[in-house]
Amino acid sequence: MKRGHGETWDPTPQPPSGSCEGPSMTDSINKGKMADDSNMDELLEVLGYKVRSSEMAEVAQKLEQLEMVLSNDDVGSNVLNDTVHYNPSDLSNWVETMLSELNNPESTDLDPTRICEDRSEYGLSAIPGLSAFPKAEEEEASSKRIRLESVGSWGDPAGEELTRPRPVVVVDSQETGVRLVHALVACAEAIQQQDLNLADALVKSVGTLAASQAGAMGKVATYFAQGLARRIYTSDLLSGGSHVGPSFEEALQMHFYESCPYLKFAHFTANQAILEAVTTARRVHVIDLGLNQGMQWPALMQALAVRPGGPPSFRLTGVGPPQTESSDSLQELGWKLAQFAQAIGVEFEFKGLATESLSDLEPEMFETRPESETLVVNSVFELHRLLNRSGSIEKLLTTVKAVKPSIITMVEQEANHNGVVFLDRFNEALHYYSSLFDSLEDSYGLPSQDRVMSEVYLGRQIVNVVAAEGTDRVERHETLAQWKVRMGSVGFDPVPLGSSAFKQASMLLSVFAGGDGYRVEENEGCLMLGWQTRPLITSSAWKLAGA
Repeated sequence: MKRGHGETWDPTPQPPSGSCEGPSMTDSINKGKMADDSNMDELLEVLGYKVRSSEMAEVAQKLEQLEMVLSNDDVGSNVLNDTVHYNPSDLSNWVETMLSELNNPESTDLDPTRICEDRSEYGLSAIPGLSAFPKAEEEEASSKRIRLESVGSWGDPAGEELTRPRPVVVVDSQETGVRLVHALVACAEAIQQQDLNLADALVKSVGTLAASQAGAMGKVATYFAQGLARRIYTSDLLSGGSHVGPSFEEALQMHFYESCPYLKFAHFTANQAILEAVTTARRVHVIDLGLNQGMQWPALMQALAVRPGGPPSFRLTGVGPPQTESSDSLQELGWKLAQFAQAIGVEFEFKGLATESLSDLEPEMFETRPESETLVVNSVFELHRLLNRSGSIEKLLTTVKAVKPSIITMVEQEANHNGVVFLDRFNEALHYYSSLFDSLEDSYGLPSQDRVMSEVYLGRQIVNVVAAEGTDRVERHETLAQWKVRMGSVGFDPVPLGSSAFKQASMLLSVFAGGDGYRVEENEGCLMLGWQTRPLITSSAWKLAGA
């Protein structure tokens, strides 16, 4: 599966698709309209309404009048119950028309079966690729509208004046979602242009809209709003989230592991590549560049334990953050893995390496034994964190090359969050994390604690991508195409993962929540896991060029 990585959103409003009142406007009218648009209120225009700054007071007065009319029991309930009023962008004329129709219901055509094209200038087509807003199958589903409904039964007797329900305005949730997206992008644009006054107003409107938007879009928008607010209200760009210890980050990752198949897919495909690389080896040494909770290795040891001819010895070097004086979590984890290996009959050896940065590692730290061991280097969601400092990724890859591994297994996010242009990075991240939150929302049987903690895990990444700059911005994800260039420049060639890994990964997804929505695709020997049509993570394998 191939995809373009340079896609961005164009938040500029598109011209109306049509009108139910007559033929298209002439060029001269369009020119006059463009001149009038220059006087529109900036904030309301971003949110989809056209109100001239000079008409703000008049529109507010009309809205108050409309509210009084809607609360009047003398208004015919049948007229309100059976009427759909579409929500055009011209707010002033819409309110005036509503007042006229409600004050003179017998003289106005309020046939609810009348079909009218959507006259709003903001449509879902302006937001390509956002899985939170799939294209509707029918034209009516994509219309932005306000429906006037009654609170209570539609079958109430018309003669019972005291029990007649009062009409209320119910806003289409899809309309709210579209406005929310446009407000987010407009706020990011204002920040890019250093218009902090407009950005301040927009980020506040985002908070209001997000609070009223149910589901994944409301949640993901809240985290993006938090990142935008950090850029607006702080003089120094922050790291995107409060500083917490590595144990908390690992706990969040554990919940993410339980909530969705992304980490399971990462571990499974990497282990499959390792098993194929050590088929005949009697001694296996794996260097894990991010041990975390060691969740990947029990499954590999089980596979080695049942290998024909008996299991090989297994040596694991796990890299982690510096340990505290009160605890040594690396060694504690090593003991747990040793007990597991003993229980299944695998000879096991463990060494923990604590370091502030992977770029600080040196070849001699790994104590390799090339004459007797088959060496593997493994990295899951670790390498992109080195892109915040110039030369760091090159330093690590040079160190890895020096120890001459038989294979390198690597899993990374399939996204471009390392661009220098803030707005491009923001748009890409909004697409990417909307898909991730969608997939979490679709896991109906997921325990609430796992879902909430997984959302926090992803939310911290969002805030870092949006709010941080310089060395504080560590979530610098890159695409497979970009990693191929990096790996090739240091002297590594890709290793195809093979059809067996593809089939077994597909089986893994089929037993995870039925596999609905998740997709596995092969891309030039690498495997991608995605939600619906968007790839989200990529698993790949590499070897020394010419080996």
